[in-house]
Amino acid sequence: MLKSSPVNKSTGLRCDQLIGLKRFQSRRAYPHTLRRIRIHDPEHNQHIVLLTNDLRLAAETISLLYRKRWQVELFFKWVKQHLRLAVFLGRSDNAVRSQVWAAVCAYLLVMIAKKEWAITQSLHRILQTVSISPFEQVPLQELLMEMDKDSNPADSPNQLLLKIL
Repeated sequence: MLKSSPVNKSTGLRCDQLIGLKRFQSRRAYPHTLRRIRIHDPEHNQHIVLLTNDLRLAAETISLLYRKRWQVELFFKWVKQHLRLAVFLGRSDNAVRSQVWAAVCAYLLVMIAKKEWAITQSLHRILQTVSISPFEQVPLQELLMEMDKDSNPADSPNQLLLKIL
């Protein structure tokens, strides 16, 4: 440890230290000073050690960024599961942001339609139906009501029936 700074323990911080790596290969690979911040997570009752090379930000800010990182991870997990954004059409910040917002808007519009028209199908099935017929000139309500009406898979001639002996 090279230096220790005082911390406000009421914010969950336990220590804020400047350190250097000790082992020869580690020190050779990264000879710069690192910052070691230990925080207490009261929600899970555990201590977390954060290592960073940012020596300028306040320890509270680094702790907050770490906590917010998980919210961002959960958001992107939700995006991958629900919005089906397999390929981005552009690489700029604006292109990605526009595509994500368009997908979120489409998702919310379908959710509103499902609730408003009391459709019993899953949101996943509705989104599939809407995605395969974007250029058909059929009103959305008619398309979704027709899908809801024809939703019993056991009546389908292509559905295999399992008979238990």
